[in-house]
Amino acid sequence: MKLAREFYARDTREVARDLLGKVLVHRDGGVRRAARIVETEAYHGPDDLASHARFGPTRRAGIMFGPAGVAYVYLIYGTSHCMNVVTGAEGFPSAVLLRAGEPVEGCLHSTRGPGNLCRALAIRREHDNGRDLAGDDLFVEDAPPPRERIVAARRVNVDYAGPWAERPWRFALEGNAFVSRAPGEWRAVRGRRR
Repeated sequence: MKLAREFYARDTREVARDLLGKVLVHRDGGVRRAARIVETEAYHGPDDLASHARFGPTRRAGIMFGPAGVAYVYLIYGTSHCMNVVTGAEGFPSAVLLRAGEPVEGCLHSTRGPGNLCRALAIRREHDNGRDLAGDDLFVEDAPPPRERIVAARRVNVDYAGPWAERPWRFALEGNAFVSRAPGEWRAVRGRRR
């Protein structure tokens, strides 16, 4: 069962945790590809200096200011696509970066890291940016709560964001082999063991 738009229309940090264990599905050219989400990062509002939204509704990040439940796909380093899901209230720019997944079906190669996850599921900016996640081609399927403990750490590659870089808004399933980076300073998320 697909996640409803209401799932995404909440605080981005809650959505980031609650996406863990759900299944990202992309149907492209008659092929279904899917991966279980095992790592996410929350980007919360215009004051979050690690967020693309810190510069306002630019051509790249304007989608973050729109309705929840939409894909925000962008290109980094000129080679890798990264997928976020827009969250929260319209007008308050927030999104969850999908950092890593565990292959479920039809994945083309490694799903560790946001660029690899998009490559494995054939998710591309030119076709999927702005796609409604309530549609039939790109969506997240509900799944039972994960058995693994949810842990949190600082976000990756955002040292430029000053104190915002230290926020523990990177979430993962503890011990999952598909988490993209070495654990570093993980801590358990209170009340989130399922």
